[in-house]
Amino acid sequence: MEKLFIPVILGTAREGRRSEAAAKFMLAQVKQAGLETELIDVRDFLHKATEETFPGQEKLGAKLKRADGYVIVSPEYNHGYPGELKLFLDTFYQEYARKPFGICGVSIGPNGGVRAVEQLRLVANEFHAVPIREAVYFRNAADLFDSQGQIKDQGYEKFAKTFLDELTWFATALKAARD
Repeated sequence: MEKLFIPVILGTAREGRRSEAAAKFMLAQVKQAGLETELIDVRDFLHKATEETFPGQEKLGAKLKRADGYVIVSPEYNHGYPGELKLFLDTFYQEYARKPFGICGVSIGPNGGVRAVEQLRLVANEFHAVPIREAVYFRNAADLFDSQGQIKDQGYEKFAKTFLDELTWFATALKAARD
């Protein structure tokens, strides 16, 4: 069986974003799990909602279509997820159908982006995607990573493994069903 392709989507374009370190941590964990992956940064695909297409949209759509599932890393801003992530996700639709969404929340507070994760699970349902139950909540993100972006709490490796085990199970089962 060929390797599953599970890209990591970094869901914010803000300057000084703390979720970039979390996304890079998850990218490393996906690779360590033996999966094919790459980082998709919404910052690279910003466009206006009034534009019908944007540069690279066709290539990105093909990449999302090829994916067997997704890891979305999203900060929580004002009890929600970023508008640029919404615009990014809404640019596509069929590419997500019958594929698992694994969602990771990031916040500078103690809740780890739990409200953003819950909202994104509802959005995943609208795409006919399958949001998995497990999540990784990067709490107190300002103190969780060092100045080089390395995670200080190695317990997150266990959280990521549990999360990726579930995501991989769903990706494998749904890929077989889609085929």
